[in-house]
Amino acid sequence: MSSLKKVLFVCVENSNRSQMAEAFARIHGAGKVEAHSSGSRPSGRVNPKAIEAMRELGYDLTTHTSKGLDTFNGTDVEVAVTMGCGDECPLVKATRRVDWQIPDPRDMTPEQFRGVRDLIEVRVKELIATL
Repeated sequence: MSSLKKVLFVCVENSNRSQMAEAFARIHGAGKVEAHSSGSRPSGRVNPKAIEAMRELGYDLTTHTSKGLDTFNGTDVEVAVTMGCGDECPLVKATRRVDWQIPDPRDMTPEQFRGVRDLIEVRVKELIATL
């Protein structure tokens, strides 16, 4: 049985916030966290702005894919973190649910996008410290 804590990050499109959160959880939670992400209404692609923002930090987000939340229905996770889908993920069995009020950076300038990216990194580090 794995000792890794399964964490699921959920946003609407699974193209920006949840993808970056998954990446940061993999970076900062290596050996402690099994990170996943999904979207309540997935766009089917990872936003090139998110790919670029993470590339600046040395992470290759092109290895990620945009996934629907239905992929995780019935799945047991330690923590489900929502970032804009609110109660649209009731079928995910989470020991703990957290809602982060993080704005969707999709249409932001590169500087604003980086600000959201950096906020997500801080929140992910804080979350990992509680596991």
